[in-house]
Amino acid sequence: MTSEAAVDALLGRVVEEAPLVESVTNAVTVADVAAVIRQWGALPVMADDTREIDAMVGAAEAVHLNMGTVDVDGEAALVTAMEAAAAHDVPSVFDPVGVGATPTRTAVATAVIETAAPTIIKGNHAEISALAGADAEVRGVESVGTYAAIGETAQRCAEATDAVVVASGETDVVATADRVVSITGGDPMLGRVVGTGCMLGASLAAFVAVAPTPLEAAVAGTVAFGRAAELAMSGRYGPIAGPASFKTRFIDAVAGMREVPIGSLEGRLTEGP
Repeated sequence: MTSEAAVDALLGRVVEEAPLVESVTNAVTVADVAAVIRQWGALPVMADDTREIDAMVGAAEAVHLNMGTVDVDGEAALVTAMEAAAAHDVPSVFDPVGVGATPTRTAVATAVIETAAPTIIKGNHAEISALAGADAEVRGVESVGTYAAIGETAQRCAEATDAVVVASGETDVVATADRVVSITGGDPMLGRVVGTGCMLGASLAAFVAVAPTPLEAAVAGTVAFGRAAELAMSGRYGPIAGPASFKTRFIDAVAGMREVPIGSLEGRLTEGP
C-alpha cells in the first residue's frame, strides 16, 4: 500500500522533473485544469488541433483526455491523442465525463478506450458504473444516487479495460483487476465546485508522468488531491466564503503541497472492495 513517504516522494518528483502534460480537455474548465497541472509542478499544454497533437504528445510525459464538452472535432482530437499516446508509449488519463448520460457520450468514450487502453480511467461513481455496464444514473455530467458496490464495479471496469480505474465520490476508489483501494478524505466542498473532477483527472496525469507504476500514481494523486482540499478548508490559505473562494484557496493549497508533508495516511486507505 502507498506510504506517506511514497506520496511525498512523488510530489517532490513532479516538482523536480516538471513533466510536460498534454491535455485535450473541455471548454468549461480548461483554465482550471491548466492551473492545477502547473501548481503541482508539471507543465500544461492544451493542444487540441489534430494537426499538432501527435507532435505534442510525442514531446510530453503524460496525456490527459477529458470529454466534458465533446463534439465531432473534440472526438477526433481525443482519438488522435489516444493513438499518439499508444504510438509514443506515453501514459494517459481518460476522464469519460457524462458517459451513460447520452448515447453519443457512451459512443465517444467507447471509441477512445478501444483506440488504445488508457493507463488510468477516472470518473465519478456513476460514470465508472456506466462504463462497467452496471446500473448508473448520470444527470448531465453529475453522478446521482448511491453506489454501495462501487469497489467491485470499479474492479470489473479495470479488468475490462486493462486500466487502473479511479472512481471519485464521497469515498474514492482506485482499482485494478486484482486490487481495490478505498480512500477517504477531501472535503464536501469539492462537490459544490464545477470542475474539481476535471482537476482530479489532470492531477493524476501529473503524477503518472513520474510515478513508478500507474497504481501508485492513482493512489498518491487521489490522496494528495483530497489533502489539498482539506488544507484549503482549514483556512491556511485564507478565509472561505463559499465555492468560489474555496476554488482559489484549493489552487493555492495544491501549490502549497510542495512544502507541506502529506501527513499520516492511517485511516485514509483501506484495501478491498
